[in-house]
Amino acid sequence: MLTDPDERVAALAAALVELERTCSDAGWDAPPRLFALVPTADVIADEPALAEEFGLRGDGPPGAWTAIEQGDFRPGDDLVGALQRLSWPAEVKGCALALERSFLPSGAEAELPDEPAAAQRVVAEHPDRQDIRLVVGVTRDGTGYGVGRLVAQPDELLGGPDLAPGLVSLLATTLA
Repeated sequence: MLTDPDERVAALAAALVELERTCSDAGWDAPPRLFALVPTADVIADEPALAEEFGLRGDGPPGAWTAIEQGDFRPGDDLVGALQRLSWPAEVKGCALALERSFLPSGAEAELPDEPAAAQRVVAEHPDRQDIRLVVGVTRDGTGYGVGRLVAQPDELLGGPDLAPGLVSLLATTLA
């Protein structure tokens, strides 16, 4: 177990970058995807058959995470509600969410109507709209991080602990 906060952030960031690559292979316009995060060392020790299936070995980097997609996650139109109803067993030490969102540049938000459905339509049709794939994760120790890739800049990966703080907070509640 990593005790240095910088090492914990680096390990989580590495897992999220790998998840973003996996999601990128599926292309754009994908539904949200949810992943349990389990320390790779725990998977190797506790589930050797699963570790072998995933190709995991004991020589990985310290603090490495294994992501296990929750294929039955179907939040529909209520992503927040679906996450608020979710809880993880103790073996799951973190979780990650991959999703696509659209946003407007600062200043354009003043054009948005108050009604959420109408605001969504305005954003979807706005000429300055930016589309992003976010992969956000959090661990039980409170480490949070996010990575994002803009459709308009496919070769650049954004990242940081403050990329999507609201999603980090929401995901953290699923681990409580």
